Amino acid sequence: MTDHAQGHVRVEDVSIRFDGKSGPVTALAPTSVELKPGTFTALIGPSGCGKSTLMNAIGGFVAPSSGRITLDGQPIEGPSDKVGVIFQQYGLFPWFTALGNVRFGLKRLGLSRREEIERAREALDEVGLGAHAGKFPQQLSGGMKQRVAIARTFAFGPKVLLMDEPFGALDAQTRLVMHELLLKVWQKHRATVLFVTHDVDEALLLADDLRVMSQAPGRLLRHYQLEQARPRSFSRSGSDLLDIRDEVIGLLHPRSMLAEPA
Repeated sequence: MTDHAQGHVRVEDVSIRFDGKSGPVTALAPTSVELKPGTFTALIGPSGCGKSTLMNAIGGFVAPSSGRITLDGQPIEGPSDKVGVIFQQYGLFPWFTALGNVRFGLKRLGLSRREEIERAREALDEVGLGAHAGKFPQQLSGGMKQRVAIARTFAFGPKVLLMDEPFGALDAQTRLVMHELLLKVWQKHRATVLFVTHDVDEALLLADDLRVMSQAPGRLLRHYQLEQARPRSFSRSGSDLLDIRDEVIGLLHPRSMLAEPA
C-alpha cells in the first residue's frame, strides 16, 4: 500500500443498534460514506442523531450491527494505532507535564527515551507550546490543553484522525485560533480527518466535505463539496458559502429532517 493510498475509509451500508430497556434501539440507520485519503470531512446533525456513534464505529470502539467499515481495504475490527481520536474533554493526565502527556502517546511505538522526547518536543513546537513543555495541565488554559491533545495525537502519525466536538468547550475567539492551528497541522501531516460538530459555521470554514445527518435514527441527508480556498470567511469566500450555510441550517430544522435524502 503506497503512502498516498493510506487513510482511505469506507463505510458500507453500516447500521448500529443497541439494546434498550424496551428492546433494540437503532442509533444509526444503514449508512454508506467514503473518506478519501488526506481529506477533511465535517459531520453535522442534531443531538442524538448518531454522529458520534458513526465516529466511534470508524474508530473501532463500536461494532456495526450490519455492513462493514474498512481502512485501506482492511476491516476495522477494533481500535488501531492508525486511527487517532480527539474528544472535547482533553483526556490529559494531570500528573504528567505537557511533554509527558505527548510522550505517553508515543509509548506504543517502541521508541527510545531520546526519540520519544525529541518527537514530543517537535509536536509541541508545531502547536506553539514548545515553551510550555514543562507545565502541568492545571497550569494551562482550555485552548492550550486542547493543543496538547492535538500534539499528542499527531505525534504518533495516525492515518485517520477522528475529532468529536473538540472545540465545543472553548470560547469563540479561542475556537478561531484553534481552527487556524488545526488546519496548519493537518495540512502538514495530511491525515484523513472526520470532524464531528454541531456548529455549521465551523464545519464550513474547516472542511473539504460536509455531511449532514438526519434526526435519529441517523442517516446521511446531504453531501456538500467545499472548494473555496482557505483560510475562509463568510465575507470573502463568496455568496455560495453563505448559500450553503442557509441550506444546511434549513436541513437541520426538525421539519426538514423528515424529508427523503437527496
